[in-house]
Amino acid sequence: MCLTIPGKIIALEASFATVDYGEYGARERVNTSLVEAKVGNYVLVQGGFAIKILTEKDARESLKAWEIISEELRDSGGIV
Repeated sequence: MCLTIPGKIIALEASFATVDYGEYGARERVNTSLVEAKVGNYVLVQGGFAIKILTEKDARESLKAWEIISEELRDSGGIV
């Protein structure tokens, strides 16, 4: 099973986008040929491809869930 964290497209060039994962401190260049991406879109990325565009609301809800999971892992002594 693969898990993805939403990222925001900050630049587009042909069929590739730079995706910023914000507070997670990572940026990635991904292929956007599977979606109709625009700068400012939030996307889920799998295997180097943007596979789904999310609304900002859905992206923020997903990021909040990741924050809760991270806090629970920290509090329980699990790996973050």
